Amino acid sequence: MMSQGPPPPGAGYRNQPFDGNLKGGQQNGPQAPFPPQQFTSNMSNGQMNGVFDNRQPQFPQQMPQKGGLPYQTQQMPPPGGQQPPRSQPQQLPPTSQYQQQRPQQHPSHQQQRPGMPPQQPPTSQQQRPGMPPQQNPSQQQQRPGMPPQHPTTSQYQQQQTPGMPPLQQRPIMPPQQPPTSQQQRPGMPPQPPTSQQQQQQPGMPPHPSHQQQRPGMPPQPPTSQRQPGMPPHSRPPIMSSQINQQMQNLDINASQSSSMSMGWSQQQPARPPMPSYPPMPTGGPGQPGPPQSGLTMNPPSSMAGPPMMPGMGGQPGMPPTSYPVSQSGHHGYPSSGPSHPGQRPHMAGPGMSGPMGQPMQQQKRIDPDQMPSPIQVMKDDQETHKDGPFLTNTRGRIPPLVSSKFVVKDDGNCSPRFMRSTMYNVPCNKDLLQASDIPFAVVITPFAEIPINEGYLPVINHGVNGPVRCNRCKAYINPFVQFIDGGRRFVCNICSYSTEVPSEYFCHLDHQGLRVDLYERPELHLGSYEFVATTDYCKDQKYPDPPAYIFMIDVSYQSIQCGMVRLLMKEIGELLDHLPKEYNDEQSRIKVGFVTYSNHLHFYNIKENLAQPQMMVVSDVEDVFVPLLDGFLVNVEEARSVIDSLLEQITTMFADSRDTETVLGPVIQAGVEALKSAGIAGKLFVFHSSLPIAEAPGKLKNREDRKLLATDKEKTILAPQTNFYETLAKSCVENGVTVDLFVFPNAYIDLATIGCVASLTGGQIFRYSYFKEASHGQQFREDLKKTIECKMGFDTVMRLRCSSGLRPVDFHGNFYMSNTTDVELAGINPQQAIAIEIKHDDKLQEDSTAYLQCALLYTSVSGQRRLRIHNLACNTCTQLSELFRCCEMDTFVNFVSKQAVKQVLTTVPKDIRERLINQCAQILACYRRNCASPSSAGQLILPECMKLLPLYVNCIIKNDALSGGSEMSSDDRNWLMRKVLSMDQSLSVPFFYPRLFPVHDVDVESTGLPEQIRSSMERMSDNGMYILDNGIALFLWVGLQVDPNLLQQVFGVPTIGQVDIEMTSLPTLENPLSSRLRGIIEEILQERQQYLKLTVVRQRDKLEPWFKHFLVEDKGLSATQQSYVDFLCLMHKEIRSLLN
Repeated sequence: MMSQGPPPPGAGYRNQPFDGNLKGGQQNGPQAPFPPQQFTSNMSNGQMNGVFDNRQPQFPQQMPQKGGLPYQTQQMPPPGGQQPPRSQPQQLPPTSQYQQQRPQQHPSHQQQRPGMPPQQPPTSQQQRPGMPPQQNPSQQQQRPGMPPQHPTTSQYQQQQTPGMPPLQQRPIMPPQQPPTSQQQRPGMPPQPPTSQQQQQQPGMPPHPSHQQQRPGMPPQPPTSQRQPGMPPHSRPPIMSSQINQQMQNLDINASQSSSMSMGWSQQQPARPPMPSYPPMPTGGPGQPGPPQSGLTMNPPSSMAGPPMMPGMGGQPGMPPTSYPVSQSGHHGYPSSGPSHPGQRPHMAGPGMSGPMGQPMQQQKRIDPDQMPSPIQVMKDDQETHKDGPFLTNTRGRIPPLVSSKFVVKDDGNCSPRFMRSTMYNVPCNKDLLQASDIPFAVVITPFAEIPINEGYLPVINHGVNGPVRCNRCKAYINPFVQFIDGGRRFVCNICSYSTEVPSEYFCHLDHQGLRVDLYERPELHLGSYEFVATTDYCKDQKYPDPPAYIFMIDVSYQSIQCGMVRLLMKEIGELLDHLPKEYNDEQSRIKVGFVTYSNHLHFYNIKENLAQPQMMVVSDVEDVFVPLLDGFLVNVEEARSVIDSLLEQITTMFADSRDTETVLGPVIQAGVEALKSAGIAGKLFVFHSSLPIAEAPGKLKNREDRKLLATDKEKTILAPQTNFYETLAKSCVENGVTVDLFVFPNAYIDLATIGCVASLTGGQIFRYSYFKEASHGQQFREDLKKTIECKMGFDTVMRLRCSSGLRPVDFHGNFYMSNTTDVELAGINPQQAIAIEIKHDDKLQEDSTAYLQCALLYTSVSGQRRLRIHNLACNTCTQLSELFRCCEMDTFVNFVSKQAVKQVLTTVPKDIRERLINQCAQILACYRRNCASPSSAGQLILPECMKLLPLYVNCIIKNDALSGGSEMSSDDRNWLMRKVLSMDQSLSVPFFYPRLFPVHDVDVESTGLPEQIRSSMERMSDNGMYILDNGIALFLWVGLQVDPNLLQQVFGVPTIGQVDIEMTSLPTLENPLSSRLRGIIEEILQERQQYLKLTVVRQRDKLEPWFKHFLVEDKGLSATQQSYVDFLCLMHKEIRSLLN
């Protein structure tokens, strides 16, 4: 893991007071004016741009403020038993800036010098610092904690009924100030009008009349100033610049309303609104309004003034609007403004600082629970599909999420496990598609595993004539073709061409025009099926033999010393008993062979009639050849004794190896030649440990420079340093040879170059840095087992055919293409996914159907040449609202991430990030402009199907595959990039948004996985334990204050300091909790095709920063990795800019 600095003070504590100054100069204390450009977010302490959690804060009594001015925090009495939110830390403005913002002083006011105590009016009573304030005889005595007395001497202080519109005030106009009132400074709370005014010290709380406020002391409540926590009794004059520090704050509350008008919102008599408290549902307790959703985000500074970043104040005069009634089909979030049961959300007009014109005492707060949550979306989707099977041919319905457990019933369309689309309503023309900025793409996993309860794909044999196809486009017969002329001809659904039905395939039609044998032929009523191919689909017009596996083992000094060779020889003998086979075969037909190498190659003759294996050495690595054919590839059952003898001898033969230089290129060349000579396809299992620096073809040099990562020059070390391995990979594909690469590096190994052999051939890369049997043995063993056992296809070619008017244009994944239409892979495994973007080349007919057919030609593990067909039909649409109603986020995330990773080698990181941000903003702006009901510009409206779009786009931008910097090696980064290019949706979703499970309070009697929580440190507690799964790694985080009994039951130790952080699996202890936690981990591992190594992380250990960077809703390691809330603010700003 990467070494990180110590965690920041207070990290991991939810209510711990801040120790000193925060990042960016933020401090706790009463609000003060600050320049917008100085406001930054500090996620390490759980604080976002105006965002606070729901817990009661614990503040230190006094915090030093910039410039030495102390701030004393006050605890407001909680009205009605509610807890007040913590106050917003702010900064004092520079003197120069403050002077620029000072309004024109009234002639009768005395001049105030910035930073000096205020000059008292001649008639006011002088207050000695540190002494109790002297009461003005003209004012009534106000007891703290009691309701303020209503003034009767000023016409501008009329009593206002709480919850009612202000008296004699026009809704949209700023309030008029009396000629004698004190001028309000920008960003300061309003001053109550009094008979005599006084100056306000910059950055200090407002002073009550006739008394001086000592810096750092709480203000004394006068009669005309309302007490904190009490309802207001007057409407003081408000400057429109007051809203400057609130406008951009994202405010999410669970309010509902049935109607909303611009200006003042109609209110019912109720308790007066309390500033900074979240609103309650409309309609009174127990009487909620219609379920609505709206996200109120105050407008950015695109209208006037300097550009504004997330967290900065908005522009004066722009009202933060409440959320309108949203139509079905879009999802937003409740509006800002505190309210209480029986009230509607408030709506502040220009110049207002708070609801109903009340002065804001604290910054607004975001309730993270009201932001779009992937956890809730997944939970709702699971509830929708838990009762019955998913019928694939239901039009206009998106499939279940990949996170849901569901059963598929194939009734014409293929299962979503095989093929998913980003949209299921396809626009009829390219203009509509371009306007939405949503890519039309499909992600195909042609060899995806099928659950047992869904059966097997039927294999259809049409004899020597092969499957029935269209004569024009060569599409295969499928459920969507239409039979005409009494069943003698069929009209192709892809190209609309009429083809004659072969005589042996003819069948009569019923009264509905359907074949009477419709349900007897799988290809006419199922979306996925297989055909047995004829010799026309084979090389040299000859059926292939069963494939072979060749194990090529590095026996250099490093491989022997780390224990890899010894462990491999120990495990491989047993794994050979689990070679893949057809479900009706008794034993596997796959043959095996063995090669060892360091700076030269050793081939082994393991023919079944030999008493001992024979070794043949090839020292000429410049022109490598295979010294034997007969006896190199054998059947495991027939040569079992010879194979066992070889595995025992290899460890002994090379135990004293001192070869430190290795070759790699000639090794793969020899494997390809061996399979080519045998005339069969197969797979090479290459176990390699170091950079190939020996003099031989494919020699590489060390060019590691991790400081280039995340810079404009990163592509120089992420691209191959030579094209030798790319050329070698093409030779592998041509001969049907796929390569799985197992690397065990202790230093730089240049995966960017040697990884091409695995990626272009459809293979996988398994990486075990600083390999040790104790820490990596189980992971290596399980990965090897799953790779050897998995059913896969060999020597494959895939083509996607589309309806007339559509064509595939861009292909993303790990494969090779020799032309513009065919995807070639030497092998394909159940996890291999290929993303294909589709574009229009002509208009589609309205109210028609868009058809896609994927055909995969491959050789099975038994040596049979087959065609696997997947069909998908989608509706067409002419309205953007129909398009947005049927978009699928899991596929969108998978496709966009593959597209972005592919651009890393040609584009600078900044441009990739900006393209993703702009695409997200364009999509949401298009929906807002064309589909959402008219609403205030201060709202962010999200489509229901794409409400997680900002979250996932931010996760993609922050992911290590795109943004990994000098904290990781270039091999780490390149491995992640190749992983993203090959992963399917079931892996990409947890990879970009890791799953977080609390396990300290798990029910030991329950089964299955515990309920997932959001991926944020705010959701974690110091006395808890949490499991994090990101699809490629597994973490167990243990808090410092966890219950000792819990530690004893899980780890068998009484204190957290005794927990072994080197363990990779939990100890087996005889208690219910230990069994439950091991069961949870085992269930997670069963969902993954690759073994996830467990890493134990103690709170505040050196690994915790690395663990925290997987909490994707928080800020990342760099400044460009924004929190979820910050990114929402950025999206709102971008959308406002596009709309304007």
